[in-house]
Amino acid sequence: MDQTPHQVLSTLLAESDAYLTADQVLEIIPGVVAAPGDDGGNGGENSWMDMAALNLSPRLIRHLDCLLNTARKSEINGLVSPCPCEARITLLRKELLNQNLDGFVVPVADEHQGEYLPKCAQRLRWLTGFTGSAGVALILKNKAALFVDGRYTLQAANEVDENVLEIFNISDMSPDTWISSKIGLGDTLGYDPWLHTVNGALRLKKATEKSGANLLAIEPNAIDIIWNNQPAKPLSPIKALGIQFTGQSSSDKRSAIAKNLNKDDLDAVIITSPASIAWLGNLRGGDVPYTPFTLSFGILHADARLDLFVDPRKVSPSVAELLKDDVSIQTISEFTSALDDLGGKEAKILIDPATTAEAIHLKLEAAGAKLKADDDPCILPKSCKNDVELEGIRAAHRRDGLALTRFLGWLSMKGSGKGETEISAAERLETFRREGEHIQGLSFPTISGAGPNGAIIHYRVTEKSNQPLKNNGLYLVDSGAQYLDGTTDVTRTIAIGTPTDEMRDRFTRVLSGHIALATVVFPEGTTGSQLDALARAPLWKAGLDYDHGTGHGVGHYLGVHEGPHRISKSPSRVSLKPGMIVSNEPGYYKHGAYGIRIENLLVVINIDNQVRTNKKMLGFETLTVAPIDLSLVERALLSSDEAAWLNSYHSRVFDTHNRNLDHINHEWLKHATRKI
Repeated sequence: MDQTPHQVLSTLLAESDAYLTADQVLEIIPGVVAAPGDDGGNGGENSWMDMAALNLSPRLIRHLDCLLNTARKSEINGLVSPCPCEARITLLRKELLNQNLDGFVVPVADEHQGEYLPKCAQRLRWLTGFTGSAGVALILKNKAALFVDGRYTLQAANEVDENVLEIFNISDMSPDTWISSKIGLGDTLGYDPWLHTVNGALRLKKATEKSGANLLAIEPNAIDIIWNNQPAKPLSPIKALGIQFTGQSSSDKRSAIAKNLNKDDLDAVIITSPASIAWLGNLRGGDVPYTPFTLSFGILHADARLDLFVDPRKVSPSVAELLKDDVSIQTISEFTSALDDLGGKEAKILIDPATTAEAIHLKLEAAGAKLKADDDPCILPKSCKNDVELEGIRAAHRRDGLALTRFLGWLSMKGSGKGETEISAAERLETFRREGEHIQGLSFPTISGAGPNGAIIHYRVTEKSNQPLKNNGLYLVDSGAQYLDGTTDVTRTIAIGTPTDEMRDRFTRVLSGHIALATVVFPEGTTGSQLDALARAPLWKAGLDYDHGTGHGVGHYLGVHEGPHRISKSPSRVSLKPGMIVSNEPGYYKHGAYGIRIENLLVVINIDNQVRTNKKMLGFETLTVAPIDLSLVERALLSSDEAAWLNSYHSRVFDTHNRNLDHINHEWLKHATRKI
């Protein structure tokens, strides 16, 4: 008698040292579908199967893959008929009426305040169609507005129905100002306290108080009530990252943080950032796109014990065994009980008001905990990479630079008139990357912008927007990858055919700013905001500028955008320290025509101070090794020192890659890195 599919699965699991029964496997499938899979930066499409069994037979792999594909088709079929933005906002307003609310705040956020959200938390996208990584909508009874920063103004205009939502650049109109002017006396504005930080909730409260309105925390989220077919919470396996990559044990990290807790007479710290938990525990995951961490909460006690609150299905027996002496695995549902317990003991607890959800703050405060507001104690040590991490990061950049160099050589031979498009070029670059060692996935969606699309700072190509690489235009590609030993992020702007004089002028000014930042020497204690003008000065001389920061921190096989440091106009209280990775990416964008950006990653290093003073001096080492398009360089605009830097950089690029290229690419690289 033939077995049923359920019986076949049971048999295959029994043959494979399974952790889960057939019913349990079927239960996790929706969460696996909701996870990003290969885009999670955690090692591949089938890594989820590690949650099911230890020894996966080929037959079991095929069977599980079939189950997953069937579930994915079902999910796609349930989402093929998108509801117009206006209809969804109408549904939301009806729900607000049911709850006696006059408005509701919808941010791009989840409980952990991460850059990339799981599908189930993409509420603003579901409501409005806006796909950017930062923004907030305010929905009132008769008014609705979307607030984005300068990176997303063009994107928002393309994605959002402006007949339904008014779009504001937050530099021109802040959400707080709009609330104060639009909400009335006695009105009630609702918000989900899990999606707003302590600081964010305080700003909302001040804004509503200005107009005599009330701010009310509500659970569950109003959108979750009306969102049919809302995806499940993601499920991906937790993996341990070996000390050969981390350079420091979890025990040593926890002991160092706990030592500081004891110095401040604190009993524990609440850790809500999955990136901090990943670094502290030497763990990685794949719950969200492009950033290899697991959605979880942590409580680190002053005795260095770590309570990890996570879906236990993500923790295989082998990982549980590895963690058993160091980390207590508890369910997400036990987290609020643990907060109550801390409050009942009147424990002294550290929370970071810039990252901790207001819901956690309210819970601890109501339970009787004594709270201290301060930075997440993991953020600064996580940002200062140790020697082992830095060696891995350098190796990752060499492999990544080779992939990009091969791509640029390929592009020089394909270019315009050869059928290449934004999509085909991005796919080709990813193919080159995936041939490298330790590759786990991309670190963010590749920005592949030809012509006017390159002027959209965070452009993401779609089948609808896809453009050919046209002759005599510019092509901007901003891309990166996750490797076990490092995270990369690099942008190159390439001339397709012959660039105009204006393009060469603008490119060379951007390059001058890039070189100025790469070569600066500065005293210890300097912040990124103090260096930002160096990258902008050549553009400022021509009355030009760019509407984004010059540099962001980058993690070690973690987030491609990592604090606490940055290089931007905005004031920063965090000084640059040795071991910090930061991007160097000035740009210029001509709306409707083209975009230019040159981005390398840098690491802060100590500089030998030949002039004997009491000041410790720092500088940068450039990590990225890939050619810069010389056809776009106007030599007359470069100083002799700038030209020398470019020649030296290109000499290093050639020496790094020439032995790993075939004859044709070798000759191309020789020309691409020639002296000017």
